[in-house]
Order: sequence, then C-alpha cells, then structure tokens
Amino acid sequence: MANNESWSTKYKRFLNRWHARWTGFSRGATAFTSTPEPRTIGSFARGRQITGGNFLFAGFLVQAPGTPIWDLPMPDEGFETELHGFTWLDDLAAVGDGHAIKRAQSWTHEWIERFSSGHGPGWTPDLTGRRLIRWINHSILLLNGQDAEVSKAFFKALSHQTIFLSKRWKAASPGLPRFEALTGLIYSGLALEGMDTHVGTAVRALARECEVEIDSEGGLLTRNPEELLEIFTLLNWAADALKDAGRMPGEAHLNAIATVAPVLRALRHADGGLARFHGGGRGMEGRLDRALATAGIRGTPNHDRSMGFARIAHGRTSIIVDAAPPPTGKASANAHASTLAFELTSGRRPLIVNCGSGATFGRSWRRAGRATPSHSTLGIEGFSSSRLAPAGKHADADAEFLVDTPTEVGFERTEVEAGTRLVVGHDGYVATHGLTHIRTLHIGFDGRELRGEDVLLARADADKRRFDLMFDKSRMKGIPYSIRFHLHPHVDATLDMNGTAVSMVLKSSEIWVLRFEGPVNLDLESSVYLEKSRLSPRATKQVVLSGAAVEYATRVSWSLAKTQDTPTAVRDYQTEGSKELAVD
Repeated sequence: MANNESWSTKYKRFLNRWHARWTGFSRGATAFTSTPEPRTIGSFARGRQITGGNFLFAGFLVQAPGTPIWDLPMPDEGFETELHGFTWLDDLAAVGDGHAIKRAQSWTHEWIERFSSGHGPGWTPDLTGRRLIRWINHSILLLNGQDAEVSKAFFKALSHQTIFLSKRWKAASPGLPRFEALTGLIYSGLALEGMDTHVGTAVRALARECEVEIDSEGGLLTRNPEELLEIFTLLNWAADALKDAGRMPGEAHLNAIATVAPVLRALRHADGGLARFHGGGRGMEGRLDRALATAGIRGTPNHDRSMGFARIAHGRTSIIVDAAPPPTGKASANAHASTLAFELTSGRRPLIVNCGSGATFGRSWRRAGRATPSHSTLGIEGFSSSRLAPAGKHADADAEFLVDTPTEVGFERTEVEAGTRLVVGHDGYVATHGLTHIRTLHIGFDGRELRGEDVLLARADADKRRFDLMFDKSRMKGIPYSIRFHLHPHVDATLDMNGTAVSMVLKSSEIWVLRFEGPVNLDLESSVYLEKSRLSPRATKQVVLSGAAVEYATRVSWSLAKTQDTPTAVRDYQTEGSKELAVD
C-alpha cells in the first residue's frame, strides 16, 4: 500500500477486500444462459509478444520467457493493475494458436486459484468489471477442452465477482471506472445463470451515469478524447448485450450513444486517430472505427466546438484545436494546460502534435507533459496558461489539479477566402502579465496551406498597467515567449533557406515548409513524443519561434504549406515494415 494514499482511498480498499472475501461464500452459477459473443478485439502483435515472454504493460517491459504471468516481478503498481484487468486476453485471442490458448487457459485458472478468494490487487470495481467482460467474451476459448472441475471453478469465480460488483460498483470513481464496473455487471448478469436479478439495477445505474457524466452535447467534463472513446465503447457493448438478451437499454443510455458519436467524429484526425489532449492518446488502433460502426450513428461533425475542440478538415489535411477553457476541480486530475494548442495530420501522417501524456513514465514526465511548453501553442516563458496545484488534503499526495485557468476563451469560425478561418483567444496570461493570447488559423479548401497568426495583446487599461510592471521587472528586455510546433517522430525536419524556414518530410514523401514573419528567432530543438505503449519517451523535434513582447501588441505570422511538387493526392500504404507508396 502506498504511503501517500489518502485515508478515504485506504478505507475504500479495505471495504473492497472485505466484500471480495465475504461474497465468496455465495452460491455460484454453473452455466451460461446463452453463448456469449466476443466483442473485444486485441492486437495480434501484442499477443505474439506475450506468448514470447515479453510483457509490456503500463510503460514497463518484463522479459521472462516461460514464466507464468502471476510469477512475474512486478516493477510498478500500474503494471500489476493491467495484468489483473485481463485485457491481455484479447491479445492472446487475436493470436488464437495452441500456445496462446494454453497460456490464456492456464493463467486464468491460476488467477482463480490464487486470487478468487478475495486476495490480490485486482479486487476493485473497475478492474473486476474489465476482467468479467474479458472472461465472458473469451469463455469458449477458456473452457475448451477443460475438465469439469476447472469449469466449475471458472463459473464460481465469475459468480463471486458478479456479486462483488453488485455490492461495490458505487465505490468506483465516477467516469470511466464506474462505466467499466456497471458494464461488467450487466455482462455477467445477462450471461450467468441465476444472476439476472442484478441486471435491472445496473441498467438504471448506467443510465443515470450517462445523464450525470455525459453532457447534452456528448462531451465529458475531463475533455479527454480517449476517455470518451472508452466510455462510448462500453456503452455500445452494454447496449448490444442487452438487445441480444431481449432487453432495452435505458433512454439516457441510447441518447448518450447518439450524442457521443458525432463528437468522436469531430475529434478524429484524417488518419483515424484521436487528437491527443488532456491526458488522452490516439486510442487503440481500429477501436474508434469499430465503435462508430457498431453504434450505427450517421452524420458529420458540426462546425462549432465539440467537447471544446474545433476541427477543420480540407483536402487531405485535418486540424484539431483546443478552443475552450480546460477542466477544473476533480475533472482536471489529468488535464493539460493546452488552451489554443493544435494538431495537424496530412492523410495518414501526423505532422504537428502535442507531446502527450507522460503518466506512464513517472511523476516528472507526467508534470512536464501537462505544461504549456509540451503543446503546439504560444506560451510565456516560465509560465503555463493554467497552473498545477496539489489537489487537497482528501486526495492522494501526488494528485494535482489545474488552477488559475483561462476563464474566457473566445471562438469564431467563418468560411472566407476559399477556406476556413478560426479566431480563438484566451485570458490565461492576463492575471500574470496583462496579456491576452489571440490565435488566427486559416486553411484553404485544398488543405495545402495553413496560415497562422499569434498575437499577445494588452487590452484594458488594467492589463496595460500589469504589462508595464512586468516589463519594468524584465529590465526593459520584454516578456519572453515561444511559439512551439512539436513534430511527430516520423517527420524528418531540417533548417532551410539560411535558417529562415524549416522543411519537414513525411513518410508519405510529402514535404511541408514552415515560414514566419515577425520579431522572433527560429530554432529546431529537441522534443519528445509520449505514448503509454512505449518503454520510454520517443525522441523527436520541435520548431520554436522565440521572441520578447515589448509593446502592448506583439504579432507573429507563420505558415505551414506543402511544396509545389507534392502531389494533391497521395495513396499512402506505408506501414512500419513496408515502403509501399503510390502517387496520383
């Protein structure tokens, strides 16, 4: 148990263990009421890694060929948590050969022998829900060829966990953990003989969570795109399971699916990945497309903001901008100071990105990833547009919320000059420096050029007095700022035109060039790309335009444009292991 846990966390853990042990005496089911249909799909490559003894979870790699999964050295609590969630069953099922099936069966049976009596770290409502979904989805694989005693133990463990969930789902944290717990309870209640008495309660509770956690426009308070996708996926699974059993999901449940689908379409780049904001990643490959197809909700993203993000897609280019105030309070536990940051993708190739979440690489990386300099936007040196502060005495010691956030974030979208123009602005630096950041983005309908302008402006008299004070403190040197453009690791960038431009080559062979006008210096610096599926941060580059504000209005113009010899259409088939490419 971590020493920095709050009292409430310790008490919740105690109650989970108590219920996990006492519910084990309940009478268990002995069969399924119907043959479950698998809905979770894993990664063949990850399944091959696991069968080869390479276990990569929560940013840690343990290489232990021939070692049972529960005998592995546990390098981190997050690593062990992922093991007890059993999502690796999806990956082994994706492989599906004799070696993968043998490991899935033996490791599941070993979990039952070691932990089903209520021991171990896997007895939390969200992990139990996650585990139940996988066990039920892959039950045919897990029970194929097993003797009666193994089957009996399997059903007893399923029943034990179902009853535990019926007692403890309320203890799951609001948001994704509670959606996991309730979806697991619905799954097991529908699938297991004699457990259907729990379904009605879970269905009503899930509908209430939809009303509370998902707003009328289909967004979350956390503004985390990947979290929204995970919840949307769970809602789809629960709805399909209920319909297959001849039951109807709650009205709020169905409304949530209908309102979330267009939001996720608005948060999707041209390559199918999600925008990486507020602690979220690109999402598991293919999951977004499968979730949208399963929901069957048609329609296109609206032209206003979706969960606070603005999207422009012209030609092969998509741009997604953080155009709303960041989350606050508990919803900001994983949020970033990313106001007005943008990402740009051309075809299947990301070009401009944010660094991403460093949560799996330790506290220092996590804090760094949340700061404004880790995002593709303007920041005043030494300051973020929102600040991090301890969450309070009732939270765990490492928890930090966003404070001093922008309160006003302006937004205007117009179709002009054969393209689309966005004008966005925020007041995150008014209190500290008297400066409002205003960003204008204009992209043509062919998607070949993005023109941008960043302005630092002291607007009101009080703002000008604050600016004058900070200017005096700088000994008349001005207020230093930087405009950052973080590049994807696959982008090959070089300084060009005697250091006045940057050429960027994508793996599709597209060439983009960044140019600028204004009182700034251009540099090509080191950066990182943070992904939870990696062992360490990936090295990459960032373009930095740096200067100092010495007047009430400072203006920098820049452009990102494809070179003239780049084809309008590029059929990009290239993957990590191939170089297949065609152009039109």
